[in-house]
Amino acid sequence: MVLHFVEQECLQGYFDAIEKHLKSHGVPLAYYSDKHGIFRVNIKEAQSGTGKTQLGRALEELGIELICANTPQAKGRVEKANQTLQDRLVKELRLRDISDINTANVFLPEFIADYNCRFAVVPENGQDAHRALKEDEDSLSIILSKKQSRKVSKNLQLQYQNKVYQIQSKELSYSLRGAMVTVSDNKGDIELLYNTKKLVYQVFDRGNQPAPVQDSKQIQQPEPRQKPAYKPPAEHPWRKAYSKQRHQAA
Repeated sequence: MVLHFVEQECLQGYFDAIEKHLKSHGVPLAYYSDKHGIFRVNIKEAQSGTGKTQLGRALEELGIELICANTPQAKGRVEKANQTLQDRLVKELRLRDISDINTANVFLPEFIADYNCRFAVVPENGQDAHRALKEDEDSLSIILSKKQSRKVSKNLQLQYQNKVYQIQSKELSYSLRGAMVTVSDNKGDIELLYNTKKLVYQVFDRGNQPAPVQDSKQIQQPEPRQKPAYKPPAEHPWRKAYSKQRHQAA
């Protein structure tokens, strides 16, 4: 259904392949994969995190079940298909003198059509189980992105990738202080989300941070009153002692 060349196996490569699949065929009921760390958390009794990988979280938001192969036979079916592709596809690329990723990705739709024409098997049940993709392109790009949570400071700032993001919001200025905001990173395209609502922001380098924001209480706080110097009255013992000393000296 989908083939996609990348330099190495990575999360972004899977995101790109899933996006092509969804736009071409719709939303499947499930994906069947191995137990690679991109698909599931392989650290037992992890002390932090949500228990899901970025890919697992994205599939959950799309309503796609992730099934990891538990038997060698199931894993073998995937490897057999990969072996067939690695044999035939490499030869097809060599015959067309294709040796770079971009040109190879352009050729892949032609290869998929020819491959399916030769080796596709008609299923017993021809009903397509894919569901229609309801999310618009903008929402899909946010789902298929790296998401992390950040806490907003009193000055409506948060830090991500050595940069300071200051939120420019007047409506939610007080409710955002101390709130948790989701940072969506899609190939460097950053979106700040608060309860699925996009926030307007400005970016600053850590060495060039904006001036701290003062609230109305700090701005309207009156200047502290200075106490006048204490002057003892005439009948104070200090005064009597001072007058007595002057009288004796005279």
